[in-house]
Amino acid sequence: MAGSIGASLNAPVQPVIRGFVVHLDRARDRMPQVERLMAKLPIPSEIVDAVDGSCLTDAEIDRVYRRRLHKPSYPFEMSIGEIACFLSHRKAWAAIVEQGIDAGLIFEDDVELDDSFHAAFAAAKACLKPGAFIRFPFRMGKEHGKCVLTQGDVNVIQPTRIGLGMVAQLVSRDAAIRLLAATASFDRPVDTTVQMSWLTHVSPLAVLPGGVHEISSQLGGSTIKGEKSLMERLAREVLRPLYRAKIALLSRCSI
Repeated sequence: MAGSIGASLNAPVQPVIRGFVVHLDRARDRMPQVERLMAKLPIPSEIVDAVDGSCLTDAEIDRVYRRRLHKPSYPFEMSIGEIACFLSHRKAWAAIVEQGIDAGLIFEDDVELDDSFHAAFAAAKACLKPGAFIRFPFRMGKEHGKCVLTQGDVNVIQPTRIGLGMVAQLVSRDAAIRLLAATASFDRPVDTTVQMSWLTHVSPLAVLPGGVHEISSQLGGSTIKGEKSLMERLAREVLRPLYRAKIALLSRCSI
């Protein structure tokens, strides 16, 4: 008995991590995918009810959305869907803080896991510490940077420039607190805001391969993106690379 007690006392304390799947209630055709995703997760999980952009009032939008709030200026006006998506991720961050857990594993509801996810999650947990924000990219070859951990076939890197997309990330409670404080008002989509570590005081890591895939096209398409006119599409083709170059320069300076 004494030996078993000693072993228990010396065992490392495991962090308390909970899964959160951001899901829009009216997107009922996605519920089977949400259930499959939650069944595959190695931790207890719950649904975060996504903010429905069609239900947002002008006053609610004006309370959080401020055009050209930060530098470099974001060259596009946010859509209602993008604003709702940002508010949905803020709900997930708030849930981490309110529940007092060590971290939340946050997914959007159009994510599929592959066989490499469990190794990716284990590597991410090995890097979990106060302030950690660890992304699981769904596009390989888009992020490069210093390797901070190699575990089997998985590498965790400090990206030179943080990639786009918010399909899956492990967010520590401290990181959630910082993100909530930095984004009470916002002027650009949530993934581009997360790129701005000089604003959020959160320096995301990325685990490669992430073991996740974005499958919105198989689920009826994005619930965020809307149709844009030809002129809007042309303007984005010109302005997007200029904006990304500014972000890349500031990212290098902030490492």
